Amino acid sequence: MFREMLRKKQQITEEECIRILKEEPRGVLSVLGDDGYPYGMPINHFYNEEDGRLYFHSGMKGHKVDAIERCDKASYCVYDGGYRKEGEWALNIRSVIVFGRIEIISDREKIYDIARRLSHKFTDDEEYIEREIKHSGPRTLMFALVPEHMTGKLVNEA
Repeated sequence: MFREMLRKKQQITEEECIRILKEEPRGVLSVLGDDGYPYGMPINHFYNEEDGRLYFHSGMKGHKVDAIERCDKASYCVYDGGYRKEGEWALNIRSVIVFGRIEIISDREKIYDIARRLSHKFTDDEEYIEREIKHSGPRTLMFALVPEHMTGKLVNEA
């Protein structure tokens, strides 16, 4: 069902893919938007090692939510900051693409737990996190991307 990577020498391991998903704070979520056009948006994520899912938060309505309600299939692309080999100008970038289906999370306690864990990628200010959850939590939509296929590769931009 999913295509094999053509340049297998550039493929990175599943463990490396997961490391990138855990460490990098954001990526681009792509869904099927209005009139069949792809709709990709930069978004923060939390990779949960316990269940292997990627979690995202959102407002309760908008283009993204409408698209997810119409079609639960999505892809998510994350890439690292890259590195240069000594004496070379070209950047080496590791990227991961996850294909899967979106599930809306309805359990409020789980939403708040994931929101806290996502927030810790950006700050350790517990007071701020709790204030935001109290203020915005009731109006937060949380959804998970349940992976069906994942690939990663190292690309040299030369």
